[in-house]
Amino acid sequence: MKRQTVLILFGGVSNEYEVSLRSAASVIENLDRECFDPLLLGVTRDGRWLLCRGKDPAPVAADRWQEDAVPAILSPDRSAGGVLVPGEGRIIPVDVVFPVMHGQNCEDGAVQGLLELSNLPYVGCRVTSSALAFDKVYTHIVAERIGVPMARWELVCAEEDRQAACARVAASLGFPCFVKPANSGSSVGCSRADDAHALGKALAAAFREDRRALVEELVTAQEVECAVCGNLDPAAPTTGEIVTADGFYDYDTKYKTDTARLYIPAQIPQESAARVRELAVRVFRVLDCRGLSRVDFFVKQDGSVLFNEINTLPGFTSISMYPKMMIASGMTYSGLITRLIGLALEEHEAKKERNR
Repeated sequence: MKRQTVLILFGGVSNEYEVSLRSAASVIENLDRECFDPLLLGVTRDGRWLLCRGKDPAPVAADRWQEDAVPAILSPDRSAGGVLVPGEGRIIPVDVVFPVMHGQNCEDGAVQGLLELSNLPYVGCRVTSSALAFDKVYTHIVAERIGVPMARWELVCAEEDRQAACARVAASLGFPCFVKPANSGSSVGCSRADDAHALGKALAAAFREDRRALVEELVTAQEVECAVCGNLDPAAPTTGEIVTADGFYDYDTKYKTDTARLYIPAQIPQESAARVRELAVRVFRVLDCRGLSRVDFFVKQDGSVLFNEINTLPGFTSISMYPKMMIASGMTYSGLITRLIGLALEEHEAKKERNR
């Protein structure tokens, strides 16, 4: 059987560049080489597209992948069907794309738009669902519209009078509260505010990432995540829980220090776990997601569940929760990658049928 060429996209002009490299290295290492032939295309921090000559995950993980790479681009020309290498005057055909990319310009619909133009099958959500899910404010609006419970929240924009905005948040939510950039991932730019002065500083930090900030009441609860996998008939097989020393699962804890304690399944009542899985699928469906997502919740002491956010291209590092939850559900890491590629091909075929 001929192996399918899987284009693995990684890197990107994003504050999650490093996470992407670690995730991509894990995917490359665990890709079933009997069925798939990896083709590695990276995007540097400053936006240059380079095709790796080799297929070794180690240089990717160490951020040395540029040392043996040549300029190349994924062609938006539908007739090309692959990667254009200008210096060599050739196009490398591609069967399916796995965008192992996180953050702005990567999972917010930008790369997905290019993939749609190329007309190649690709893992993950389409353009609209990627953009909606990446923007925390729009996600909250859509989820709230279908009755998904969540913490009270306010939108603050950078152009607002800062003092007036802080007064509005204080009156509406009180303190402490939590501030997040509307468009950012991996807790970058997120911080807690215990008073009006801290709120001003937290907003300033959020506005370094985006001009809009989501401010939420601080919820005392367990942080619970749920892995969703599928297309039109998604499944949410299990839950996971993250416990940190200070109660804040920040960027360093997620990807650098590995100090958080993880529990799969989450240590919550059975009824709460069922509710988490139900709401995860509801959010996945209303946003019209495809392939995979990790949906995050708060579970309060009384067992009630509040939606937090959704991540349509969750981390795939060795310590990331999405693959850990799917593996705990009975899949192997390699089998999960194969399943996601299969879902991408299935969605592409369905799209072709709709367009006939």
